[in-house]
Amino acid sequence: MMASSVPTPEDGDPYADRRVYPRVSVALPAFLQAGGERHFVQLLDVSPGGAKLNCATSLSVGTSVTLDCGTLGRSAVVRWQNDGLLGLCFDSELDAREVSALIDRSTALAAWRKTRE
Repeated sequence: MMASSVPTPEDGDPYADRRVYPRVSVALPAFLQAGGERHFVQLLDVSPGGAKLNCATSLSVGTSVTLDCGTLGRSAVVRWQNDGLLGLCFDSELDAREVSALIDRSTALAAWRKTRE
């Protein structure tokens, strides 16, 4: 039996999923909860391990936060912030279904916005 050269998550490679599900661009309104405060943010891209968002509030690197985006609520840590952009690392990876749901919502929202123009 020939071994497949394509890495699969069963190979025990912790980064396999990241290769299978790269960062995906989305455009979704969300909330970031940090230190008892709720900040309005815009989700710009998402991967199983983290997300990039527009955030007007300055949060220091290492801050524990909760990203609240509709059906998805996920605890995360601020990894970087630069010019109103913020990078999060999720405490536990999103599964493919959760990532797909965000993409579907973003696509639906974009289509709905087009009908309003």
